[in-house]
Order: sequence, then C-alpha cells, then structure tokens
Amino acid sequence: ARIPVKLVPGSPDNVKLTWARDIAMADQRLKTTAPSFPDVRTGNGYDVHSFEAGDHVTLCGVAIPHSKKLSGHSDADVGLHALTDALLATCGAGDIGTHFPPSEPQWKGAASRIFVEHAVKLVRGRGGRIANADVTLICEAPKVGPHREAMVAALSAMLGISGERISIKATTNEKLGFVGREEGIAAIATASVIYPGEVPE
Repeated sequence: ARIPVKLVPGSPDNVKLTWARDIAMADQRLKTTAPSFPDVRTGNGYDVHSFEAGDHVTLCGVAIPHSKKLSGHSDADVGLHALTDALLATCGAGDIGTHFPPSEPQWKGAASRIFVEHAVKLVRGRGGRIANADVTLICEAPKVGPHREAMVAALSAMLGISGERISIKATTNEKLGFVGREEGIAAIATASVIYPGEVPE
C-alpha cells in the first residue's frame, strides 16, 4: 500500500491477555516475583514433674534406669509433654490438658508418644510441615547424654522428620531450686512449623 512502516521496540513483559489461561499464567508469574512472607510459626512448651519412688524415668520416649520415677497421670515424660504443647501452639490448638485432661482415667499411665502423635496429626491436618524440634531437659540426674541418640530416633519416628532436624539438650540447675534438690525434672521445647500461604498483612 506504499505506507511507511515504523518498528517500535516491544517488551516480552507486555503479555497479551486473551484467554483465562493467560490470566492464570500472569497471576502465577506475579506471585513468583512479588515479595513472599512464608507462614513460619514457632511454638514453645514447658513442663515439670516431681519424683516419686520407682526404678526408671521416661524422657523423650526412652526409659532410663534411675533410683526414682516421675510422678504424673501418664508416664510423666516431661520432654514429650513440653513438645506436645509447642506443636499445638503453632496452630492455636490449646495445650496438652485441652486434648488429654488428667481427670480422664483412660490416660492413666499412657505413653506420652500418643500425645505428640496427636499434635502432629493436628498440625499436618492444617497443612503444616514440621521444620525442627528442640527439647531441653533440666535435671541433675539421670545423665541424658548416653541416651540422646535413642531419644532423637524416637522423636524422628513420632514427628516424621530426620534426626538432623531434632535437637535434644540437657542442663543442670546448678543445685538450685527444686531441680537442684533433685525433687523433679523440667523441660522446655520449641517447634517450628511451616504452614501454607503467607503471613497476613
């Protein structure tokens, strides 16, 4: 037609939106380039049990020979009780007493792994992925070090995560307080869980 033609530089970012699939692809592209605030939540738990006459204590799922045992409605595993509360905290699901009231006789002498596995089920039911778990046992005795490997293996099975994502530590109370007087054992636990979506503005 003998009309002068002019070329204008374009941009590959200027995508033509015609079909619904085009819009979906554009949305996905924007999501990958926009700032992301993953929904990572951290919960903590604390528990303590006193000693009574017995021949072993159960800590983090492992029975350890000892001159006393821990007093409690279940097996009194302070490590697992603290960890249960930490997991429940990541999704606002109350505490261990909410789900397993000590007033209910069915939990008398129960293995505390039941409590942890219940908390894990709740977390996963909400799409959560457990990133790591950290438990600190506070006691003068028994020695935790020789049993740490077995404890990590037990928690790995309960949580469904690798041992490298689990930390079990022990410390004394430097002879201070009820722990220092060897009247009981305390535990502190922290759990990090990643949930679907982003942190709301």
